Amino acid sequence: MTAHGIAGAAQDEIVLAITSFALYGFPESHAASFALLAYASAYLKAHHPAAFACVLLNAYPMGFYHPATLVQDGMRHGVPFLPVDVARSAWRCVPERKEGVLGVRLGLRYVAGLRREAAERIVAARSAHGPLASIAAVAQAGALRRDEIEAMAHAGAFASLGMTRREALWQAGAVERDAGSLLARVRPSAAAAPLSPMTAYEETAADYTATSLTTGPHVMRWLRAELDARGVVPAADLARRRDGGAVRVAGHVIARQRPGTAKGMCFLTLEDETGTANAFLTPPLFERWRLLLNTSSLLEVQGLVEQRDGVTHVRALRLRRLHAPEHLPAGHNYG
Repeated sequence: MTAHGIAGAAQDEIVLAITSFALYGFPESHAASFALLAYASAYLKAHHPAAFACVLLNAYPMGFYHPATLVQDGMRHGVPFLPVDVARSAWRCVPERKEGVLGVRLGLRYVAGLRREAAERIVAARSAHGPLASIAAVAQAGALRRDEIEAMAHAGAFASLGMTRREALWQAGAVERDAGSLLARVRPSAAAAPLSPMTAYEETAADYTATSLTTGPHVMRWLRAELDARGVVPAADLARRRDGGAVRVAGHVIARQRPGTAKGMCFLTLEDETGTANAFLTPPLFERWRLLLNTSSLLEVQGLVEQRDGVTHVRALRLRRLHAPEHLPAGHNYG
């Protein structure tokens, strides 16, 4: 500036202006950029929810939320999600209509343990020769390992072939492989599978095991009767609770955050079959419940309702580990 004839008070004023701008210029541009992304995302989610969900599922592991949460949120907003199906699924998730409504068909990529090259061989064979009519045909088309056939059976991917999951698992047990670990042949069992079909809850549990998500009922639905008996409030009802009142909420922990700027506070997001609930723990309570927070995926939170600026939180006082049921009593309607 001196070389260009700018000196003294004018020079000091310019330096001060540049320094002052540096305090907010980057945050301002950062905020504007994220605001644009947030606006575009909100528009797509509101007006094209199926396409929005489909792209997020295909982009995973990018993003804040797990695919299981994306699917459940989409379902609560009217998007049909269709399970993995060896007759219809591609490797990636694809849009597909169900009863006239655009939904999402889950891709074979969500079957844990299934190799991409094997899945793509199945899709190519199906495109070239038409539907694959049996597990044997699928296994031969994809050159599948036995564990891959079992993974697909456990995920319910053979339902369109007219088999329950356990019938498919029974047939997967008949696979024989040669010394080179390639499929030699698949023999159908001589007799019907001696295994009873999975219950609805067992299918939900199998979905989470095989694909890490479910297109059926949320796991918390199977605990709802027990939770209702203890006065646990569904997430969708939390906003109607009195500020400062005692409350119990429960759900699958989908987010745990302890930002460095939060002075030791821990924030939780719990998901049940009705929506999500926010809770927070003060630093002393976080230390007290640290082990439970880090080892339990299903939690019940007892605390006080806090209503602030239209947002409802639960100030946690006590935590309780929830266990998924091993079985459900027969004859009860868990719909």
